[in-house]
Amino acid sequence: MEFMTAIQAAKLWSISQRRVRVLCSERRILGAFKIGDTWAIPANSSKPCDSRLKHMKKEHPENECN
Repeated sequence: MEFMTAIQAAKLWSISQRRVRVLCSERRILGAFKIGDTWAIPANSSKPCDSRLKHMKKEHPENECN
C-alpha cells in the first residue's frame, strides 16, 4: 500500500497542511496513522467532506457529503 504525507495531501486536495493534520487527528481520514511527527495517509484516500460549511449545501449541492 502506498502512502502520502500531509503536505502531499494538502496540495492534492487544495487545502492547508494544518487542515489535513486536523482531519487526521479527528480520525476523518480513514487509514491515516502517525509515524513520529508525520502523518501517513493512504494514497487512495479521498478528501473528507467539510462539515463546517453547512450553509453551502443549498448553494452548491455538488459539494454535499454522501
